[in-house]
Amino acid sequence: MSTAPATAVPTGDPPLKRAISRNMLLLFVVGDVVGGGIYTLVGTIGAEVGGVVWLPFACALALAVLTATAYAELVTKYPQAAGAALYVNKAFRKPFFTFMVAFAVMCSGIASASTLSRGVAETYLPQLFNWTLGEGATIGIALGFLLVVAAVNFRGISESVRINVVLTIIEVLGLVLIVVIGTAALLDGIGDVGNAFSTAEAKEAGHDVSLIPAVLAGTALAFYALIGFEDSVNVAEEAKDPGRDYPRALFGGLLIAGTLYVVIGIIAPAVLSYTDLIDESTTPLLSIVELGPLSIDVRIFAAIGVLALINGALINMIMASRLTYGMARQRIVPAFFGRVHRTRRTPWAAILFTTGLALILTATGDISDLATTTTTLLLVVFITVNISVLVLRSDPVDHDHFVAPTLLPAIGAVAALALLVHRVANDPEQIVRALLLLGLGLIFWLANYVATRGQHDEFDTGMIEKIENPDIDETR
Repeated sequence: MSTAPATAVPTGDPPLKRAISRNMLLLFVVGDVVGGGIYTLVGTIGAEVGGVVWLPFACALALAVLTATAYAELVTKYPQAAGAALYVNKAFRKPFFTFMVAFAVMCSGIASASTLSRGVAETYLPQLFNWTLGEGATIGIALGFLLVVAAVNFRGISESVRINVVLTIIEVLGLVLIVVIGTAALLDGIGDVGNAFSTAEAKEAGHDVSLIPAVLAGTALAFYALIGFEDSVNVAEEAKDPGRDYPRALFGGLLIAGTLYVVIGIIAPAVLSYTDLIDESTTPLLSIVELGPLSIDVRIFAAIGVLALINGALINMIMASRLTYGMARQRIVPAFFGRVHRTRRTPWAAILFTTGLALILTATGDISDLATTTTTLLLVVFITVNISVLVLRSDPVDHDHFVAPTLLPAIGAVAALALLVHRVANDPEQIVRALLLLGLGLIFWLANYVATRGQHDEFDTGMIEKIENPDIDETR
């Protein structure tokens, strides 16, 4: 297999070192996908669908795999680190459209981190320390959590990545622990696996669960737990053999995460009563660990949950701040956001901006609202990426790459659009935050356009292809 020609870097820096093996790439994908969603949303999904919690997870996995085929083709065809912005720019050559997609990706990371901060404050820390918190204290802890994440982000990318590897292993082991404890409880005669295939308990509790609309609503939430795979494109330029390794790592990582999610979606309603499943004061995972012959102290799993949510928030805030920094480099958001700290070499202004947005979102929304904001923004991105891969079939490259069956990204685009339309039609208030964030992006674009008098007639994605290693001068 021939290698892709090196991409020119505007700053004249050397290419990124290709040091990531297939196994390292698989771990990166798993770490991106297995985040806080599964730790926070099982009960919320149960409130929508009754006992069939596994079904929305399975549907969300199918949708993720469809979109992943588009990413697998595009990242092996264009193995650079700019992600969705690069693909949309190549496909449509519309600077404003490209910017809005990039801004949506950035905002989705911020909204996701906000979701996880609420999960820490509402569920896991109270269980860890046996606290009973009011709304004000919950918001205060969530905001403090985000400030800690910002401090780690500011400290440096190498420190952040090392922390990420350790926390990824812990959060995966935490989910495996749930499967083992829950399975042992079932074998010990606790619960009934048939409850995972029925909505009877939900109806007895007074919840009118109509399966198809309930599954659609549940899938929109469950999809939050599967996102993250799209961020892995940002390390493609550092993979040893992206054309061969990336598709295998991408689909392998989704399969590992999806299998864990579906199994937990069966175990949770099987071993817990419906009342315990949807209890808003806790999460089903914390209830499961106290069951059966292999039960453990709930505080142990609460600590694992805190670490899992820290990991997810850190990954998202690193991505959001670096993307903001990259856009500032080419002056499509205010140049101030491109400032870099002289000693830490991190984009401090972008970190302040993205953390500020996260603080606002966290203070004004609950877990469900913020998860909805995240998935709404990413559904928009996924629609455009699925269409882009088909448009770019007319752009051949001089190296081998993965080719998705044409039908799969086409179905992926339609499915993502259908899920987005269903959300807007059934609960339009749920997308208000997403629209406000996109409106902020529009204001940035217009302000910059006026300030530069439209001088930027082309969106240079090369300027955001090296956002992981800021190296510009403080004076820029």
